[in-house]
Amino acid sequence: MAKAERKYLAHFIDSAFDTTYAKPSYVRLGADLEEYHIELNPDVETKKNILGENAVVVNGYEASSNVDPYYYEYDDSLSQKIWDIGMNRTTGDGCKTSVVDALLKLSTDGNSVECVEAWREDCYVVPESIGGDTSGVQMPFTIHRAGNRKKGSFNVSTKTFTEGNS
Repeated sequence: MAKAERKYLAHFIDSAFDTTYAKPSYVRLGADLEEYHIELNPDVETKKNILGENAVVVNGYEASSNVDPYYYEYDDSLSQKIWDIGMNRTTGDGCKTSVVDALLKLSTDGNSVECVEAWREDCYVVPESIGGDTSGVQMPFTIHRAGNRKKGSFNVSTKTFTEGNS
């Protein structure tokens, strides 16, 4: 079986910051990223009882991702929103949007990509800094995943998430 290439794990963020999901505007991350990870940050407890047995309890996850570098682009809606959040020092639900992670594969005809499965999740986008070096205006940010995960499918052409159809 063929190994999935990294380009087929796609990450989209709603630049409209539409927490109702009525009119999201998903933008794919990755143009300037050499790597991107979803750090799951599991909360795991291990205990050894008096019988010498190990007990493992997984309490949950506090998943997050760092987007660094991220460059400001004048005509890009996500750039404008992150700039706004950073410059206004926005807090709380003003930083809330959604992210979609989609596993894609090349279609059988080899002319397009199709979704294997996708997950949408609420998240908070928090800029870490604004400025950078001479390569451009940088605004690295962290995506803090906030739950409400839904499995579904993602249409790459229309950038539309459909819940429950994977």
